[in-house]
Amino acid sequence: MERTRREVLGSGAALAAVAAAGCLDAIGGTDGETANDAAGAVPQTDPPVDDPASGSGYDAVYDAVAPSVARVQTYVESRETIFGPGEGGEAGQGSGFLYDDRRLVTNDHVIGDPDTIRVQGADERWVNATVVGRDPYSDLAVVELDGDLPGDPLPVASELPDIGSEVLVVGAPLGLEGSATQGIVSGRNRTIPASSTAAGRYSIADAIQTDAALNPGNSGGPIVTLDGTVVAVATATQGENLGFGVSARLVNEVVPELIASGSYDHSYMGVSVLEVDPLIAAGNDLPEARGVYVRGVVDGGPADGVLRGATGETTVEGASVPTGGDAIVSLDDTEVAESADLSQFLALEARPGDTVSVGVVRDGDERTVEVTLGERPDP
Repeated sequence: MERTRREVLGSGAALAAVAAAGCLDAIGGTDGETANDAAGAVPQTDPPVDDPASGSGYDAVYDAVAPSVARVQTYVESRETIFGPGEGGEAGQGSGFLYDDRRLVTNDHVIGDPDTIRVQGADERWVNATVVGRDPYSDLAVVELDGDLPGDPLPVASELPDIGSEVLVVGAPLGLEGSATQGIVSGRNRTIPASSTAAGRYSIADAIQTDAALNPGNSGGPIVTLDGTVVAVATATQGENLGFGVSARLVNEVVPELIASGSYDHSYMGVSVLEVDPLIAAGNDLPEARGVYVRGVVDGGPADGVLRGATGETTVEGASVPTGGDAIVSLDDTEVAESADLSQFLALEARPGDTVSVGVVRDGDERTVEVTLGERPDP
């Protein structure tokens, strides 16, 4: 008797937990609701899981997820440059996963500005694809396929996974399609540089950190928990055992807008900030080292005339410290303890046009000011 995708993945997760029991008492997990059920995700049928003695159970997860993952290849034609004709050919390479029946989610830096996009499924067939929407600030893109892939749309989590949750990364590292690596979620709410050069100085908020191996070509592929739910989109690696993915929560914010309109508008406060450390706290007579310090305010930006940037500097323990600026300690009812909290709030909790109550410490007193957020400038 065949078993449904959910039954197979549930068995695989249980077997993997048993295999890990010799090291840890418990492994955290997530049973969060999925966000793209309406996009057409349906149960997938797979063979029964092998006897526990024959493997860890990761094979069942891979077998269920891999048909929904594809290799993405982009090409450009020869173009004229100031130095003469430029070379055409292969431009970018990465991975992607089925979000609905005909649309694939991947990274913006994988897609770039191509003349042609081709996608190879697990059945090794190639199909052409076209860009639906791109967002360099979140490093997400959606393409529409001219044909079918063998798998079903993957569910996308609505909440962050617990640190310690086991994950698989499935994709095409170095062009080797159908590859998988295993690890855990080793960090949450990370702020990482956007991989796309078009995003400039802006960063990606709410990123997931993992020790699963990520290599060039994994970008855009899914990071899944052992129930087959996407918790992040692989986007960057910054050293051995240190990889990052765009969180499912940000995917849920951005991707529907990319499908609907082709772009996404990010909220924008127009400030540059530093985390309040003990030196900044001492130099500004702050009661404690918490929050983010407003180093500068963009002229004409949303916070201009409302928030105050640094006006001078002093020396604390031999280090130069800015002085005179506001320390942001809350946004609406959300505590801001570090810069990642500010980035996460702007990315997930606010949209352009929203008026936000900003709690600040100014001249030794805590007060609240109102900032109406703008739209982040185009790259």
